[in-house]
Amino acid sequence: DLIGYKAVALVLLVMVSILAMLFDIWPVLIAALLSALTLNFFFIPPRFTFHITETEDILMFLMYFMVAMVNAVLTNKIKVQEKKARDKEEKENTIRLYKTLFNSLSHELKTPISTIIGATDTLKENETSLSPQVKSTLLAEIGKAGNRLNRQVENLLNMSRLESGMLNVNKDWCDVNELIHIVIHKLDPGIRDRIRFEPGLNLPLFKLDIGLMEQVVYNIVNNALQYTPPDTPITIRALYQDEHCVIEIADQGPGFPDSKLTNIFDPFFRLPETKAGGTGLGLSIAKGFTEAHGGSLTVENLTAGGARFTILIPTETSFLNYIKHE
Repeated sequence: DLIGYKAVALVLLVMVSILAMLFDIWPVLIAALLSALTLNFFFIPPRFTFHITETEDILMFLMYFMVAMVNAVLTNKIKVQEKKARDKEEKENTIRLYKTLFNSLSHELKTPISTIIGATDTLKENETSLSPQVKSTLLAEIGKAGNRLNRQVENLLNMSRLESGMLNVNKDWCDVNELIHIVIHKLDPGIRDRIRFEPGLNLPLFKLDIGLMEQVVYNIVNNALQYTPPDTPITIRALYQDEHCVIEIADQGPGFPDSKLTNIFDPFFRLPETKAGGTGLGLSIAKGFTEAHGGSLTVENLTAGGARFTILIPTETSFLNYIKHE
């Protein structure tokens, strides 16, 4: 009585259109049929019957039924085409990802392997004629190449764990100052002196996965060491702020282009015109491990130059270590 049965037809048609966007074809076709029967039985005179007397009402009913059905079919076709387009895009992205992975690994794995084989062959063929100093240098090169190879394999395994969703976070009480010292001692002695770290005073123990957090800090520090001038320091700071463990890692390098700040955590992403080396997995793994703790990893350019990474993790804390010291 308020809006008339013809307006009701439009309301029902809108509802069928909404259902068509949410469900597959068969539920929508059934809804279109039921809505047509509902319109006929409850609204088109004579009401509460399936009989229609007026020619205009018959035409309206038939048009409604046809429009509802066509709307359902066309909307479903659009959804199917969109799904095909998404699948095609995902397939292209996957192919591009594999190409990037292959290109990166062909260099990153081949280089240390060639170094190890070459140095080993030299030691075998010239065992008696090589001086102790040369032998020591070759052994050092083998060790360096082995560590590089080990890092790349670990990065690939870690990325596989992240993408498969099989990453387990095993939290335990952790002294962040000690964790950072462990990371620093993992670095090559020749570049370790660039690190500037003052242990945080009165830091509590944090409940973290120590192994994962070591990898997070190591990946960020190692990335900064690779892509900043060799005479510039890397500063690490740890603090406790608003029930969060906060670790800041800042460098004095060139920073990042503002347009690329949102991409640097993408797997295999490397800035153009950067020096060769690296697969572009380190920062992506660091972000994944941080988010597995329920935290966040962000980066910002500093006004004085360089960039600062901030690890922010909500965590349980304990000051028992300081009570023991007292």
